[in-house]
Amino acid sequence: MFKFSTCNFRPNPIFLQPRASLDVQMEEIVTGHCTKVARNLHMERLRNHYLFPEISARELEHIKKYPNEKVIRLGIGNTTEPIPEVITLAMSDFTRALSTPEGYRGYGAEQGNMELRKAIVKTFYGDLPVKDTEVFVSDGSQCDISRLQAYIDSSVIIGQAGGFEDETGKYQNIVYMKCGPQNHFFPDLSNTLRTDVIFFCSPNNPTGHAASREQLEQLVEFAKENGSIIVYDSAYAAYITDESPQSIYEIPGAIEVAIEISSFSKIAGFTGVRLGWTVVPDELLFSNGFPVIHDFNRIVCSCFNGASNVAQAGGLACLSPEGAKAMLSVVDYYKENANILAESFASLGLNVYGGVNAPYLWVHCPGLRSWDVFNEILEKTHIITVPGSGFGPGGEEFIRVTTFGHRETILEASTRLKSLVLV
Repeated sequence: MFKFSTCNFRPNPIFLQPRASLDVQMEEIVTGHCTKVARNLHMERLRNHYLFPEISARELEHIKKYPNEKVIRLGIGNTTEPIPEVITLAMSDFTRALSTPEGYRGYGAEQGNMELRKAIVKTFYGDLPVKDTEVFVSDGSQCDISRLQAYIDSSVIIGQAGGFEDETGKYQNIVYMKCGPQNHFFPDLSNTLRTDVIFFCSPNNPTGHAASREQLEQLVEFAKENGSIIVYDSAYAAYITDESPQSIYEIPGAIEVAIEISSFSKIAGFTGVRLGWTVVPDELLFSNGFPVIHDFNRIVCSCFNGASNVAQAGGLACLSPEGAKAMLSVVDYYKENANILAESFASLGLNVYGGVNAPYLWVHCPGLRSWDVFNEILEKTHIITVPGSGFGPGGEEFIRVTTFGHRETILEASTRLKSLVLV
């Protein structure tokens, strides 16, 4: 049986109100002609509500109630600052060249532009044991996660996550690794069951914690002992300011147990441009000795026609000396936003985590339900946050706050928050 464990990564599906019975659902939808095509029964196991649409619905209700108030959105982690011009000019030049016989490009390699793959290895992996042929350029890290069938919704749809337990908020075949302040935001591996896939994100979304070298050494050793594969998301690695590893491949032996996924979204403002990459080492093998990279390559070639040539031109510009400097200056801008907001929440007497190695704050509100805190902050300050329970059972009592935002907006949010009294 396929099982995987997850460590507070992307927002999990959540269920916010009693679920209608299947009979009621059928009564609602059977109103006309039906085909003879059966519905995938596993789709019924998906929760009826998803975190961010629910937040949007509550925001709309709030705006109707307070039409003259300015709502500040510190919820969805969407970048706000313009992409540096050196990068957009490269994309613009490439686009204009498409209208010429010399500059036109059609389909590229499904695995990505080799020049970009080489640049990714040189810039992000340096002397680490990563080869350009092991890099697969994609249209974003979340798409690659789905191609790996390790994202929760994907696993539910194909029937591998098992049934959903309403009383615990968990799927039966998923081992949830609780990561909180009490264990330094790293799972207690001594009490963690063996799983096929270990889903791990560092720096973490939502907690903002970057795993230490010692912690990642434990994780790699755990995977080797149990014969597991680590799916390691390093999308926020450029935000790391301390000695924490920026890649799982800094850990000896990781190339035998880990796939690494990363993205240009949060470091270059490519949330709408869509560009990322995945590294699948040649040394990563299935139980029968067959290389995982061959199957991943087959999936990419079957399900994907390659990332946009225009986006890849932008990616190359990001990794030029001038582009990298401009890109990291924007990262520093968001880090300063984090300092401003962290000080604001700390002034309320709350414990604030994250914000040092990631563009998120993980704010602890002891004894309070996260949705209640979300509602109270929205009602009193007109600021949108994210309830921690939306990221999994371990997120109760926390809220996540994004530090993406224009400086004037962040300063206004800081002023409002300092007058907040949580009850």
